[in-house]
Amino acid sequence: MDEVITRWYQLFNGHLLVDRYLAGDDITQAHFNAVEALSETWRARLYDISWFMKCLNEGISRQANKEDNCTGKFWEGRFKSQALLDETALLSCMAYVDLNPVRAGIAENVQESDYTSIQERLIQLKAYQRTKNKPNKEYTTPAQPYNLLPFLCVFDTHAVPFSYHDYFELVDWSGRHINPKKRGHIDSNQPKLLNAIGLEQDDWLTSVKEFRRQYGSFAGSEHQLRNYAHNHGLSWCKGVG
Repeated sequence: MDEVITRWYQLFNGHLLVDRYLAGDDITQAHFNAVEALSETWRARLYDISWFMKCLNEGISRQANKEDNCTGKFWEGRFKSQALLDETALLSCMAYVDLNPVRAGIAENVQESDYTSIQERLIQLKAYQRTKNKPNKEYTTPAQPYNLLPFLCVFDTHAVPFSYHDYFELVDWSGRHINPKKRGHIDSNQPKLLNAIGLEQDDWLTSVKEFRRQYGSFAGSEHQLRNYAHNHGLSWCKGVG
């Protein structure tokens, strides 16, 4: 209970009864029960994703409205929460997000897609390439950003089990097919990653273009979605009949 109270006080205002409890005041059993009840409410909120998103969005909205000198609703709609059940779902979701600026027509390629993870990875890779061959071997810039989960060709519990070079090729190839106005055209040169995980071209493009509409609360292959529905007593999942 004390740990919950400490964590809550790092984020929010406290409560008079809890303040007295923390100060070591002589409180009645009824007051202590009230403190326990409050801590249980706070405990549930501290691990609730809806509460987390509410607090996160409220702070961003207040800051944005202050900068724009306006009031009113800032976000278009409620956040979406989808469980990614396999590597196919993970990759299509990542590509969907990284290609947002291209689909919106505000960037011609992934290099110019501001505020995306793929742009940050490309910038870091270029910085590494400029420094790795310098005489001073004691300092080299990491090839992948510290604040993003790295890509690896082999399985590792702390990395995305794919080559990030393949991911660059995959997103660029997908973007060229999604946006016909983008310069450059690749006929049937599918990225190696698509063949490695057994994806068909049309299925992959559908996932990237319509990820939000294709899946509901869970995303994955047909096999994974059917298994999930069966194991949780569901008759169907959005994304599979």
